[in-house]
Amino acid sequence: MSVPAELSAWEAPRADSDALALDRPGVARIHDYLLGGKDNYAADRDLARRILRILPRAAEAARDGRAFLGRAVRTLAERGVRQFVDLGCGLPAAENLHRIAARHTAAPRVLYVDGDPLVIAHARALLLDGGNIGALRADLREPEAIASSPEMKRLIDPAEPTALVFSSVLHFLPDPHRTVAALAASAAPGSALVISHATADGAPAAVAEAARLYGETCGVPLFPRGAAEIEALFGPFTPLAPGVTPVAHWRFRTAPRPAARTLLHGGRGTDGSDPGGHGSSSSGAVRPLEPCP
Repeated sequence: MSVPAELSAWEAPRADSDALALDRPGVARIHDYLLGGKDNYAADRDLARRILRILPRAAEAARDGRAFLGRAVRTLAERGVRQFVDLGCGLPAAENLHRIAARHTAAPRVLYVDGDPLVIAHARALLLDGGNIGALRADLREPEAIASSPEMKRLIDPAEPTALVFSSVLHFLPDPHRTVAALAASAAPGSALVISHATADGAPAAVAEAARLYGETCGVPLFPRGAAEIEALFGPFTPLAPGVTPVAHWRFRTAPRPAARTLLHGGRGTDGSDPGGHGSSSSGAVRPLEPCP
């Protein structure tokens, strides 16, 4: 069965079909299972296990992606970035973005965005423990609506640098460039972009088969991209050292696994502006996001 290209994980359900389809696999719940979570159902587990038979490293890749997210958020927060928009946030995990950021900068503001009503219900129940956190149900293919939403305007100061975080989500969009560019266009100078993205570079045939199975069973197409294509998504944001790499390699303190094993690339970039005059940190200003060794 072919999957129409126009479908995505972010298609907003009609009012008469808004009920959760728990008998059909869901993107966020499959990822939750791969991470070892409990917020998943039989259909999600069945598809995840079938994918694992094709790609035994899929669960490892999911964990590597979460670890990469933590390292990327830490490096930004340590430099004073206090605003984060987590686009395609997925179900709450053991380490959520606002808690990671709060360990490294004072009073971070975080907006969680997802198109899945179950994700947003969980986020509102478990994550919203203060006024500096929000949850927005939105379609990533409608970035202008996200940028102009009341929750974005309430939480995110347009004059202060913001980190736009796309963690393992852009591979569900046929045209991620438009989404990234539209949201980046409204970000203040000194803002940052974090991307992790599925790739077939390490296992082309197996990834293609897993993507086919995913699309046919879940109804959501999956578009793995190569490292060069993923780097192009950064647009005016310059990927900082070590660039777009396997996520397990990015700022990892021990010897990384062979790059040939990777299923997920990632990187962090900035727009090259000096953000020193915007926002605040424990030292009173956001430090420039210079390349680090």
